[in-house]
Amino acid sequence: MKVLAINGSTRVDGNTAYGIKIMERELLKENIEVEVFNLGSKAIHQCIDCKRCFREKDGKCVFNDDIVNELYQKFLECDGLIIGSPIHFAGMAGGLKAALDRLFYINIAMDNPLRHKVGCSFGAVRRAGGIPANNQMNQYLQYAEMILPSSNYWNVIYGHAKGEAKEDEEGVRVLKNLSQNMAWTLNLIKNGRENQIHEPSEIKSNLTSMIR
Repeated sequence: MKVLAINGSTRVDGNTAYGIKIMERELLKENIEVEVFNLGSKAIHQCIDCKRCFREKDGKCVFNDDIVNELYQKFLECDGLIIGSPIHFAGMAGGLKAALDRLFYINIAMDNPLRHKVGCSFGAVRRAGGIPANNQMNQYLQYAEMILPSSNYWNVIYGHAKGEAKEDEEGVRVLKNLSQNMAWTLNLIKNGRENQIHEPSEIKSNLTSMIR
């Protein structure tokens, strides 16, 4: 099995990367491969709601950059997804949000291949704002009908300067628990499919607005 971990930080070796490394080590103990994708400091265009991905249905965004279109192909190959983000103003990093808006829009256009894969998120933050940002990231996973494991506290690790997250003993423990629960969930799903346990089919409906 394979997990894709998205580092939403501009730093490839900061506190968010450290949080991913914690999770990677725990997942490797269960023979689950982890691929890390660093968004880095490249400019990421926001979604412009052009509907190109719905018209063409080729799994690609109108902005043919080397981030979103490459990441979506990795979405298809993974069994699980980790989203990690630094927290600046009580929300996920701006570049990460721009990427996720486009990625999950493509996912809807492609009839939601992320459905019933395992997903989780965490934030790296100096002091406050981590929990609302974590909830914000989870909205994407929930909309895609992914299965979300939890930990024994909210998925936040604390640290300001590079390397400070290593001193957050509770945050490290939270991410270790999250990783172990993720591995357990991945194995449950794998075993269920191997034993041909019935998966519920999606109940589709027409989209409506708040005034209809």
